[in-house]
Amino acid sequence: MQTLLTALSDPTRRAALALIWPGGERCVCELMAHLDASQSRMSRHMKVLREAGLVLCRRDAQWVRYRRNPGVLPAHAAVVDAVIAAEHVGERDVA
Repeated sequence: MQTLLTALSDPTRRAALALIWPGGERCVCELMAHLDASQSRMSRHMKVLREAGLVLCRRDAQWVRYRRNPGVLPAHAAVVDAVIAAEHVGERDVA
């Protein structure tokens, strides 16, 4: 559980996960553009999400594509769902 919470502790990782979590794949270039992050920074963040077991990746020529890990434990998925939902509530409160 500590690895999961550590992975979710960073705003950039939470934002990347929010983009990936609903489904489909996102290449690192999309994440970089959307989150205004360098390739090296994005790669480091995605490594943490991979090591936490939240995302899977595959190579596509020079790009790496990320997707939600379908094998995430239900309890962990519930935590991620709650964190992502809480982030969106915070956005609505500010707007």
